[in-house]
Amino acid sequence: MKDILVTGAGGYIGSVLVPKLLRKGYKVKALDRYFFGTDKLPNHENLQVIQEDTRRMKPEYFAGIDAVIDLVAVSNDPSGELFKKATNEINYISRVNTACLAKWLGVKQYILPSSCSLYGFQDSETIVDETSPTYPITVYAKANEKAEQHILPLADERFTVTILRQATVFGYSPRMRFDLAINGMTYGAWKNGVIPLMRDGSQWRPFVHVEDTTDVMCMLLEADPVLINGQILNVGSNSNNYQLGKLAQEIANTLPKEVQIEWYGDPDYRSYRVSFDKIEKLLGWKAKWSGAEGAKEIFDKLASGELTKSEQTITLDWYKELVKWQRIIKSVEMYGGILDL
Repeated sequence: MKDILVTGAGGYIGSVLVPKLLRKGYKVKALDRYFFGTDKLPNHENLQVIQEDTRRMKPEYFAGIDAVIDLVAVSNDPSGELFKKATNEINYISRVNTACLAKWLGVKQYILPSSCSLYGFQDSETIVDETSPTYPITVYAKANEKAEQHILPLADERFTVTILRQATVFGYSPRMRFDLAINGMTYGAWKNGVIPLMRDGSQWRPFVHVEDTTDVMCMLLEADPVLINGQILNVGSNSNNYQLGKLAQEIANTLPKEVQIEWYGDPDYRSYRVSFDKIEKLLGWKAKWSGAEGAKEIFDKLASGELTKSEQTITLDWYKELVKWQRIIKSVEMYGGILDL
């Protein structure tokens, strides 16, 4: 049995990964601020929940740990642009610090889930792979790139480091997000019969289901270190490289109701197609989920009432709400309380 430290464990990906690790027999330390609550994780004898900020990591968190999966991040572009300082501190500096602590304290393996957004803008004919130049545009992407650049050189024969450049993630999670492209399209289709789509729909984007990317993380824990050490792997599938307009139409054709596409905003210039040949050849892994299948999964959960939209399902809205209430509480709190002192 391996002991795994997962940072960002209560987030969109973490709340899928942690139960999967527990089912596989791992012991898990699940570390997070838990902005979205601790109720997204199951009660389990092999789960230790640690409420902590990764900017304040302590050596004792690494005691007995065999591998770290460093999911923590301010996790989308709008949040990154509003909280620039925190994004740089969390997505870059804290993850470098975690990797260095892990190596110093004898942890054997470190996995950095990064992002294909590092590839930024590419022309429509280019398909990028792990050796291609990166052109990060946003604060989020730039912080991921800096984390990669400082963490990958830590790899050696005693410390296995693997970087996963994930495609845009979609699919159902206990900590649901409707601010992700396919998830947001599906909610609009279910709620109003309308898929909202940023102009002009010609931009390319790769996608990966949350179950697929967490499967890869589990696979890396069992992989031969010689195969994966010092490697950067794009995580997704060639068939899930979509032009967003065509993706929206495919989703509309799949869902069991009449759906229209509604355009909004200025053209989105982030456009990139990604090759996923390396991960398929190196690990023999292939993604199981298509974009349309993920949309149908979410649609069915919305239709059944199992899934609902709330302020917590839009990451930036929830961060803003927490900041608002922090100001309100600080302005009236005295002696450690409000009414009860």
